[in-house]
Amino acid sequence: MKLTRRLLLTLAAATVFSFPGMAAQAAEKIGLVISTLNNPFFVTLKDAAEAQAKDMGYELLVLDSQNNPARELSSTEDILGRSIKVLLINPTDSDAVRNSVIAANRANIPVITLDRLSNGGTVTAHIASDNVAGGEMAAKAIATALGGRGTVIELEGVPGTSAARERGAGFNKTVAAVGLDVIAKQPANFDRTQGLNVTENLLQAHKNVDAVFAQNDEMALGAVRAAQAAGRKLVIVGFDGTADGIAAVKSGVLHATIAQQPAEIGRLGVKTADQLIKGETVANHIPVPLQLITKDSAQ
Repeated sequence: MKLTRRLLLTLAAATVFSFPGMAAQAAEKIGLVISTLNNPFFVTLKDAAEAQAKDMGYELLVLDSQNNPARELSSTEDILGRSIKVLLINPTDSDAVRNSVIAANRANIPVITLDRLSNGGTVTAHIASDNVAGGEMAAKAIATALGGRGTVIELEGVPGTSAARERGAGFNKTVAAVGLDVIAKQPANFDRTQGLNVTENLLQAHKNVDAVFAQNDEMALGAVRAAQAAGRKLVIVGFDGTADGIAAVKSGVLHATIAQQPAEIGRLGVKTADQLIKGETVANHIPVPLQLITKDSAQ
């Protein structure tokens, strides 16, 4: 039986459009360069960003800087070469990240910073909690627990990061007004083991410590172990509201944590990137609310 010319054309067209070798249209890409995945806070941020990107039909490329500014720059240069539309970056260091931001600027890729600022280059949007306000909240929480008078040691984060500077600024601006005396402070680089070691040394040097303010939950949990080992009952307040931190608050070994919702930072990063890809205008600073988590509220 002979086929008509019209039927032959129809079959040919159907064959072209269903050709098995033809690739589906690739999803647009967003890059995420993250300071470290050796910290539960940033793992939560990454996981939420990946879930949000998947929901919105984007491919999220993630590279870990391992808290190394040089690796951060090489990761940024790598990811900029992968046809991304927007760069999300969580800086290892607010000064060092400037080179990564400038590299993205030269490639005409919009930059969104997450949690930590960049001290240079052109950043389209910054998504973070108010770290200064969080430091103030921590000072007030300790003062309330101590009845308005006491001595405190402060565990500082990675020097040079905006989070460490701002949390410390808010805390130290408030301590005198609420009756606290900071008798020692030392960096423990947002790390649990360093938090343990630094607290052990400071407790040996200072016998009159009433409380510890740690600029993240990892250091706070290290301080908890140091206090337990020394047989010291201290009021310890952390920052971030990680799962481990909140669990420690529930159990009573950590007095409180300032929760800053890393998952929301990750989600907002991808949502803001989506707006930029669509040509929409976004705010320069997008705040994420903080919450004081105590044993009562954690339940």
